[in-house]
Amino acid sequence: MTRSLYALGLLSLGGLLAHGQSPLYGQCGGVGWAGATTCVSGSFCSELNDYYSQCIPGAATGTTPTPTTTSVILGPSGTCAPNSPPASAGTLKLTGINISGFDFGCSTDGGCTASGAYPPLTKYYGADGLGQMQHFVNDDGFNAFRLPVGWQFLTNDILGGTIDETNFAKYDDLVQACLSTGASCIIDIHNYARWNGKIIGQGGPTNEQFAALWSSIAAKYQSNSKIIFGIMNEPHDVPDIVAWAASVQAAVTAIRNAGATSQMILLPGNNWTSAATFVSNGSADALNKVTNPDGSKTNLVFDVHKYLDSDNSGTHSECVTNNIDEAWAPLAQWLRCNGRQAFNTETGGGNVASCAQFLCEQIAFQAKNSDVFVGYIGWAAGNFDPSYVLGEVPTKISATWSDTLLVKSCLAPVSGSQKSM
Repeated sequence: MTRSLYALGLLSLGGLLAHGQSPLYGQCGGVGWAGATTCVSGSFCSELNDYYSQCIPGAATGTTPTPTTTSVILGPSGTCAPNSPPASAGTLKLTGINISGFDFGCSTDGGCTASGAYPPLTKYYGADGLGQMQHFVNDDGFNAFRLPVGWQFLTNDILGGTIDETNFAKYDDLVQACLSTGASCIIDIHNYARWNGKIIGQGGPTNEQFAALWSSIAAKYQSNSKIIFGIMNEPHDVPDIVAWAASVQAAVTAIRNAGATSQMILLPGNNWTSAATFVSNGSADALNKVTNPDGSKTNLVFDVHKYLDSDNSGTHSECVTNNIDEAWAPLAQWLRCNGRQAFNTETGGGNVASCAQFLCEQIAFQAKNSDVFVGYIGWAAGNFDPSYVLGEVPTKISATWSDTLLVKSCLAPVSGSQKSM
């Protein structure tokens, strides 16, 4: 089955229950499916995966698959809602771009140096991050930005130290630039669950040190509803996921107790917080137990990432998958069963045709399932050189900004990619 047929099938989803037979390219089976299981004349029901069967042209060569009525994932009540979005779904709440620079000097072992940060603001001789964000909001329709920063920069390389006000003032300049556009702004600690190679709460910084960092940050933005707290970028190779959930809980409690009682907080899992393995590696179950101090889970959203290249590393220009079958459909099922939401805060690809195709398909699927997916943030603009393989930096000639192929084809809400499936 081609991905284009799959896309057309999703487009037909809304009207299926009104007919005795599913139309051409309509859904006809899958986990939790309660609609028609036979197809109109000239087509037959073909199984794409456990979650989705579709009517395609031709005659069946075997038996028509019988829809599954027993859920494969159980929610808190012991039952699972059908794996299909409600009629109200269709538009993602938040869409945006990462604005990089304060994460420069950080490596995947959590080693960062304060001097390596490069503020993406012209007052610090960096890129025109403010101009980029204004363009992204005013011309492209984005409404969110993720602002990665190294822990070491915020404390001037002192573990357990208080916020360095000189360094923080520079980072806050970027935050204020973001807020001035009217967008939501994600504060992202970009340390991979580590400080210089040692894992938080598991031989490295203590949960108390981690909580103290977040308490200081949250206190500065406690009254701003546009701030989103991204607890940690891409934890990976964390040996004890339950212990990591305890570290996340410490940060959540610190943020709420600092007065930021209503803003969204993003909870990251293991394995580079991959959407494809978020459930299977135990992150979903462990983080599902993290709560606000009052015991609620309001505005606690799972933080997931997914690239589209051959090894999911985000280091290749070409894309090979839209991630729907292997990641987004199963994750949507788990989220619905458990009454939770996720936010894809890093995704992207090269500025080539394959990425334009597959990323548009991924975005359209997430939009169709916007009851469980909050939105997406593309990687990345800010201080990146235009030659960077995943660069989304717009170029400016005179007073006119021009976007990269991927931004104007898929990522920008004005491109219509949310409605392309």
